[in-house]
Amino acid sequence: MPKYDLSKILPHKPPMILLDDILEVNLSENLLIAKFDIHPKKIFFSKKLNGISSIAGIEFMAQAVGCYAYFESGCETPKPGLLLGARIYNSLIELFKNEESYFVKVSKMFDSDEIAAFDCLIYNEKVEAASATIKVYQSKNIRELLSGKQ
Repeated sequence: MPKYDLSKILPHKPPMILLDDILEVNLSENLLIAKFDIHPKKIFFSKKLNGISSIAGIEFMAQAVGCYAYFESGCETPKPGLLLGARIYNSLIELFKNEESYFVKVSKMFDSDEIAAFDCLIYNEKVEAASATIKVYQSKNIRELLSGKQ
């Protein structure tokens, strides 16, 4: 049973919530670790591949960053953020395999007002699966910006 209700933490609705639980939050160390399981009911699952393409790793990372932002804000209502880009997304696997669990670790390295950078790592018990540095933007008025009402 998951410890956290991610539908209250992320500004997504199922089936777009890709993470399954949060295992550790340590704001003093700028760290969050989340878990996700691969199975046929997960969005992006390919029966042909029997898993999820490693390209989706960026979204797993971005959602973990969204969880971090939620806790950093004092658990306020989740706000949408924008992924500005990924630096050196390095995938060491071709796919996230069916019936395996993975962990995504995000560490905030930098923030300046509304922009932040996170070092991200996805791994399981057997392998390091992917890594990247991602940059994100979250305005205090993001909903107005996205709707065009400024």
